[in-house]
Order: sequence, then C-alpha cells, then structure tokens
Amino acid sequence: MTTTFPRTGKKTLGYSAAQVDEFLAVARTAYDGVDDSVVLTAEDIRHTAFSMHKGGYSPAHVDAALERLEDAFATRDRDRAAQAQGSEAWLAEVHGLAQVLVNRLSRRDGHRFGRVSVLSVGYNRADVDRFSQRLVRYFEDGFPITVDDVRCAVFRPQRGGYREAQVDVVLDGVVDVILAVR
Repeated sequence: MTTTFPRTGKKTLGYSAAQVDEFLAVARTAYDGVDDSVVLTAEDIRHTAFSMHKGGYSPAHVDAALERLEDAFATRDRDRAAQAQGSEAWLAEVHGLAQVLVNRLSRRDGHRFGRVSVLSVGYNRADVDRFSQRLVRYFEDGFPITVDDVRCAVFRPQRGGYREAQVDVVLDGVVDVILAVR
C-alpha cells in the first residue's frame, strides 16, 4: 500500500499527512510481523482517527485505503485464529458472536438499544430499527448485505434516540462477523 494520497486544497481540510504516514508505517510493521511488540487488529484500524489539517490527505482516499487494510488484517486474524483454535472451534466462536448480535437486533422496535434523554440527540430509532431488521435477515436468511453497507450506515439524529455508542458497538460486531466468514 502506498502512503501517498491525493491532497486536499490549501484551504480544505484533510487528514494529517504525518499521522497517516506514521499509522501506515506501524500497520505495515504489524502486518509483516517484523516486530512482535507492534500489535494491530482489524478493529484497531476501524477505530483509527486522524487530525484534520488544511491541505492534508484526501479523507475519501485514506478511508478507502483503511477499509482495504482492515479487510486484510481481518483475513489474517481469521486465518491465525482458525489455525490456533482449529476451524471448528473458531467457527463456533463466530457463531456465538453472531447469535449474541441476532438476539440484540431481534428485540422489538423502539427497544433494541438504550435511549438518550429527550434533551439529548441520538440515532433515529426508526432508522436503526429498519437497519436492524435487515441485519437479522442477513444472519437468519442469508439476505445479501455487505461490510460496506454496515460501515456506511447513516442514521438521522433524533432527540431521545438510541445511544450512539451502543449502536456503534453492535455494528462493529456485525462487521467483525461478516469479515470473519468471508
């Protein structure tokens, strides 16, 4: 993976080039296994954030590269786990995580996640409930859904909506399962 990305204009915000380059160097070291003290997982990559600077790297290009990097690390992590635990034990672990997610996502509308107070803004409950139903169909019926569908899910804001952190943790788990069974 190259560390050179298109830059934004001098007056437009982009990701800090130094931070992106440093992160990618660490990721390369972790992936190659050159230094055992450098540990990086697909989840770490998913939660990586960079400062914004004028004239920085194009966020769209960096985000796309991070998604590809996350996929590569997830494949590596899956292969290592299957080798260490055995394929059947690893699949049972993934199935267990999927069942926990289905149990949460199958709750009745309006009650899938905790809610913020009516004075705070959270995710729109109807939007999240609709997307949750799609995810349950994916897990139970094989309804087609991709990692990008989950990564790019957007929910309108709503006073008294679902707690964003809770929804995000479950969506991260869904991404983990989808990447694990690819």
